[in-house]
Parts: sequence; C-alpha cells; structure tokens
Amino acid sequence: MAPKERQIRILEWDDLDKRKFYTFGFMMSMFIRVTIYPTTLIKTRLQVQTQNALYSGTWDAFKKITKYEGIRGLYKGFFINTFTVLSGQVYITTYEVTRRAFGDHASNMTKSFVGGACASLVAQSVTVPIDIISQHIMMQGSALNLEAGRRKVTFKDAQRIIHKIWHKDGPIGFYKGYTASIMTFMPNSALWWPFYHFYAEQLAFLLNASLHVSVPAVAIQAMSGPLASATASILTNPMDIVRTRLQVTGGDSILGAFRRLHQEEGISGFKKGLSARLLSTVPAGLVIAVSYEILKRLSIKPEVDYKVQW
Repeated sequence: MAPKERQIRILEWDDLDKRKFYTFGFMMSMFIRVTIYPTTLIKTRLQVQTQNALYSGTWDAFKKITKYEGIRGLYKGFFINTFTVLSGQVYITTYEVTRRAFGDHASNMTKSFVGGACASLVAQSVTVPIDIISQHIMMQGSALNLEAGRRKVTFKDAQRIIHKIWHKDGPIGFYKGYTASIMTFMPNSALWWPFYHFYAEQLAFLLNASLHVSVPAVAIQAMSGPLASATASILTNPMDIVRTRLQVTGGDSILGAFRRLHQEEGISGFKKGLSARLLSTVPAGLVIAVSYEILKRLSIKPEVDYKVQW
C-alpha cells in the first residue's frame, strides 16, 4: 500500500547541494547561538542555585544580571560556546544521514525519532566539554556586586577553568555529566523531530485542507518548531537540571543529584529554570525550524527544485 501523501513535503539529504548546505548552515548556526545565548545563561544560573537563591525567577535574573554585569553579562562564556557550531554541523549531518539510511522502509515518525536520537548522541561527544567550560564562565560574576559583576571575563579565565578541571578530575572532568547530557538531550532531540513533523502535518491539514486557508509551508513550520520545543522541554526539564548541576557543581551520580534536589526543594525543584528554558527553547524552536527549512530550500539541487514548497 502506498504511503499517504504528506501535506508538507520533506526535503531529504540526497536533494541537497552539500557545499551550499554547510556554508549557509555555519552562518545560520552562529545567528541562532547569538539569539538564544542570554536565555541559556539565565537558565543555567537558575538551575545551579540552591536554597540561598540569588534570583527569584527568570525576569529577576535578567534585571539583576543587566544591572550588576551589564548587557555583556548575558554573553559570558559565549566565545567558548561558539565552538559548538561544529557540533551543530555534526548534529544535522548525523540526523539527515540517519534518515537516509532508513530509505523508504520506515515511517517518517520512526526516521525522525531515531535520527534525532543518533544526532544528539554523536553531537554531545563534541559539545559536553565545551558546555562544561562555558557553564563555569556563565557563573562568573553572579553576585549582587557591581565591581565583581562587571569584571570582564577573559581568555585567561577560560584557561584557569580548564586547568582547574584538569587538575581536579583529569580528562574525565571535561565529560562530567556526559551520561546526564545524553539522558537529557537524546530524548529531547528524539522527541523534537517527530513532534515537529507531527505538528506541521496537523496544522497543514487543519488550515489548508479543512479550513481551506492558504498558509505557506514555511509559516506552518515556523509554528510547529516552538510547539515541538515546548513539548520536548517540559518532558525533559528534570533531567536538564540534574545535568547542569553535575557539570557545574559536581556530584557522583545522577540518582544522587535527583535525591538531593528532591530533599532540598521537593517536587517543585524539578521545575527550576523551566520558564527560562521555555524562553530559550520556544523562540529557538522558531528560529531553528525556519532557519533549517530555509537552509534546505537554499541548498536544493537545481534538478530537484520542483520539490520546494514555500
């Protein structure tokens, strides 16, 4: 039986000019990181703080950081974090190649789920050491002190953090929380792609087929990205808190970190940083979906440009 025709056609790996794909992809990855980094920094600080809370919430953190550290404070650790651009290229390549490996023998849901999981697994091996260093830098100056907060973070600070991690734990220190990262980002990635395609298909059917409202495919995908991000973030937030704490403050085990968090703050502790995470991931879902789809359209091979749906 032939598969049902999709409302929105998916451009696959073999349809793309790889040289264009990686050139445009690098530029779009940098744009995305510049856009979402401040909310990532706020999320990290909220998740690391314990009962003696410096910030009462996302908005309070934003006000205090900009007051005591300036706008530049929202980008502490960014110069280290830019190295994750490489992992972004690794991620999307793994995702697309995994989808291609399934061919026509699996549903789009299966290809999206497995592709997202594999992409995250491979990319985290590159990302985790960079994340650990940048998260330590994010915490620099997180005090209600104008002089301490406005102190510029330099490359020497990064060197000092690298030396401290190496001296304390050796090479394994740069993979602190690696298992927690895998347990956070693999499910998040594995959930995001199927939900993204699901929401896109349902919205396209509702708007174009049922209500007969002509909506461009990119607009529908732009709505689907944030919905997928919100869904995946809510489901994986407890694990993200544990991952962040293990990477910044240390700890022996994931289970121990879960227990400490529950003992200190109860069930509500597992929601810490969720609003900041949603403020980061929901707009990021919009930016990622639109950037990714435009990137694929710009990278399409001339001989298959008939497949493009705007």
